[in-house]
Amino acid sequence: MLQPERTIRSTCPYCGVGCQVDLLIKDDHIFRVEAPFDVAPNYGRLCAKGRFGMDYVTHPSRLTRPLIRKDIGEKPRQPIDIDGFREASWEEALELAAEKIAEIIKQVGGNAIGSFCSAKATNEDNYIFQKFIRGVVGTNNVDHCARLCHAASVAGLQIAIGSSAMSNSIAEMKDLDVFIITGSNTSETHPVISTFMREAVVNGGAKLIVVDPRGIEMTEFASLWLRQTPGTDVAVFKAMAQVIVAEELYNPAFISERTEGFDEYAASIMEWTPEWAESISGVPADMIRQAARMYATANAASIYWGMGISQSVHGTDNTLSLANLALLTGHIGRPGTGLNPLRGQNNVQGCSDSGGLPNVFPGYQRVDDPEIRAKFEADWGVALNPEVGLTTMEMVDAADSGAIRGYYVMGENPMMSEPDLRHARHVIEQLDFILVQDIFLNETGEYADIILPATSFAEKDGTFTNSDRRVQQIRTALPAPGEARHDWVITSQLARRVEEKLGRSKSAGFEFEHPEEIWDEMARLTPPFQGIGYKRLDREGGVHWPCPAPDHPGTPYLFEESFPRGKGQFSSIDFRSSEELPDENYPYILSTGRVLYHWHGGTMTRRSQLDHIYPEATVEINPDDARQLGVQEHTRVRVRSRRGQIEVKVLVTERSPQGTIFIPFHFAEAAANELTNDARDPQAKIPDFKFCAVAVDPV
Repeated sequence: MLQPERTIRSTCPYCGVGCQVDLLIKDDHIFRVEAPFDVAPNYGRLCAKGRFGMDYVTHPSRLTRPLIRKDIGEKPRQPIDIDGFREASWEEALELAAEKIAEIIKQVGGNAIGSFCSAKATNEDNYIFQKFIRGVVGTNNVDHCARLCHAASVAGLQIAIGSSAMSNSIAEMKDLDVFIITGSNTSETHPVISTFMREAVVNGGAKLIVVDPRGIEMTEFASLWLRQTPGTDVAVFKAMAQVIVAEELYNPAFISERTEGFDEYAASIMEWTPEWAESISGVPADMIRQAARMYATANAASIYWGMGISQSVHGTDNTLSLANLALLTGHIGRPGTGLNPLRGQNNVQGCSDSGGLPNVFPGYQRVDDPEIRAKFEADWGVALNPEVGLTTMEMVDAADSGAIRGYYVMGENPMMSEPDLRHARHVIEQLDFILVQDIFLNETGEYADIILPATSFAEKDGTFTNSDRRVQQIRTALPAPGEARHDWVITSQLARRVEEKLGRSKSAGFEFEHPEEIWDEMARLTPPFQGIGYKRLDREGGVHWPCPAPDHPGTPYLFEESFPRGKGQFSSIDFRSSEELPDENYPYILSTGRVLYHWHGGTMTRRSQLDHIYPEATVEINPDDARQLGVQEHTRVRVRSRRGQIEVKVLVTERSPQGTIFIPFHFAEAAANELTNDARDPQAKIPDFKFCAVAVDPV
């Protein structure tokens, strides 16, 4: 057996589980990945991506030198391949980037810059990035992919309880009593978490309720499967709440002590019966009653959801509906209970924690709070913009109108993740300047003026924060390829140059020698992190925030005694239909999502051996629909919406209900977001990736 030269403990760079991995290194390659059996959160378990998908790190297409567009300045800009760029020195690339950014700031102000930080980068990378955007550029226009996945979860939970993080730990899952999974294909999007859930059912006798239109694997372990019509989640959860109130299954002591607005809420839902919900959702009324009773009468019950709930024009309402159930029953603030949005990317929680959002500094401290802003101004030594910045989609709108003139994109790929990609391309073509910082040339990089090569998770030190708020380390296992630099180093060097070109006598502070110094600065300014440091992480492996002091044990589950907003708030919600319903011309509902062997926009997994297992896009079509269309397995069809069209291979399966098709969003050559609608949740500003009307034509 091949023996490693060294073994490096790190954190998996894929989904939000945060699995601990041992990288076995030989000849500067990761030749095997193992999982330690005695370490949380995965305890020896890994999915296909974690075990076999790390070879992207040494893929020959890694960016290794700075690149400058040969036709820089020409508009409208067109997408180009690697031959359309020329190699440059770091000095030339950084100087030119700083000059372009400073020029826009001088001409029209910092609010003309839009920026995207990264849920794949470290907490330290993202802290430095948002510090540059706020402290040097002078804007709060910073956002990331959380806007496109769980923004509605954040908005709803903030209203209901004042905190948007997953409330309970992964470690509690194997001992669950009753739990609901909705809008999450857990066995493919969070495979390791799904093993703990299945263990709870098979070994622990837990009762599982799945609420999902698709026949996902977790339905095989469910006591109840509520198969609702897509877009009718609110109706199902309102009817469950109606049963709990009508049958007096609620927790009066918890409601009295820890909530407000119950009487008004209870009165508002009495007419929303299971029979009403059945007429809208298709879920039998008796099943809704069974689910409500099972959840309400449990000793401890928990709710887990994914982007099937949040990526919707009524995503905030979906989340509030789930929060109402927890507040009614008191199933929150104890082990095995809680409201738990499952995070999709490895550090989407940490990127948000580190200030990668337009309305908050690190630790969710409001940028428009004068006292909070004064604290950061005193520490950074610069005046800060008091106005809340633009979200991802609002930046697209502002670029379309000419209010935003330049983009700085670190480790994100909006030209795959934006809805209605045809419109997104039109907008990006008009920008004056685009700076991209990444490990590969992706679909966004093809529009860039300058590309700066960054290091991957395996080539740097830092921290990720997983879905249950556990801060964990990554460690350098491989040398950086070519001249690639760490993201925090690149942004710091750029910041100093922009400050110089703007004639600033004061620096916001970008002199760091190691990521540990960056973490210490962020923790100093962020109370929930102040008990966490690198030495403690080395010793303990991981710590759940909030952890306000070095002797604090960390907080695996939240809200034992109170909620951040004080008392939990019940919310009366009206049922609203989806934005774009099927009709004669576009008779099918399209939903999008992930598959087991790929991740996000495919930038990493499609450069790994996993791409050989699932090499092209498919469309799930119900057998009855396939017969009506006259198509069979593996034939190709054209899927059309009002915005665009793609060609994909047919997968005939009963997983998708009749009238609904499903397309994974990992494949640039058949990008699902050519079809999706940019209609948005009015509160969270998240687009509706899970529901639009399409037509399907045999090719």
